[in-house]
Amino acid sequence: MSFEFLKAEIASLAAEINTQPQDKHELQIMLREKLNELKVFGMPAPRDIVELEAALDEELSELPPKL
Repeated sequence: MSFEFLKAEIASLAAEINTQPQDKHELQIMLREKLNELKVFGMPAPRDIVELEAALDEELSELPPKL
């Protein structure tokens, strides 16, 4: 998978998080997977995406667990 394609996928996931808030947890998992793929390429993750991931971590940690 090319680096540019991977960046486009990350941007798409970030947009989905804003439009599909009910799926935030699943989208967060997918975002983490894509960020890990960036690391495989030896590329740093974009700061705004890292900040988005941190904000999601914080927001989702405040929610009660689903039963």
